Amino acid sequence: MPDPLFFLLLLVCAGIPIGIGLLLYFVPRRAGHPRAARYLTVGYSVLVGLLVLLVGFEDRLFTKTEASALIQQHGIELTDEFELLNNKSMSGIGDYYHTFSLEISEPDKHRVISQIKRSKDFHADSSSRASLLRGPNRYAGPERVRNYETKDGFIRESFKPSGKPGYAPTFHRISISKARHQLQFEDIDE
Repeated sequence: MPDPLFFLLLLVCAGIPIGIGLLLYFVPRRAGHPRAARYLTVGYSVLVGLLVLLVGFEDRLFTKTEASALIQQHGIELTDEFELLNNKSMSGIGDYYHTFSLEISEPDKHRVISQIKRSKDFHADSSSRASLLRGPNRYAGPERVRNYETKDGFIRESFKPSGKPGYAPTFHRISISKARHQLQFEDIDE
């Protein structure tokens, strides 16, 4: 049986917008402005509907331009045409996870791999990963970046503290597959 708290939360989340809509209709109507009541209610309904659609279809509205911008934040630029293979995001209270995969060209793949290999902090194994995620302070300090190679690919990870205690730091991972022409991006805020 589902949790009663879930139903209460659902009732509150649905009840507040419905209550606002009813107020926008009945207050102007009782004040003698039925036409204004209809316009306010229709306008409010359209705004709530758009908000629900944007949240519901967020993954499908993600574009190649947005993917490119996220990758460029880490100094990686794709010069050739690429294909967005998949895009998924999930969120919970205090957590956010976003990942997408791109099919990239052979020249872009080799250029990104050589860029990762030429990084001053490049390691030929993944031993540096633990120190990146478990730094001395998750909430303060400079952004930490690690570049390394695994048996499956080349990885660039970035850990950016939030700057405020209690706020989630941001962890980004860009991985290039050795076997395929794929770039995977992960954004984890926890």
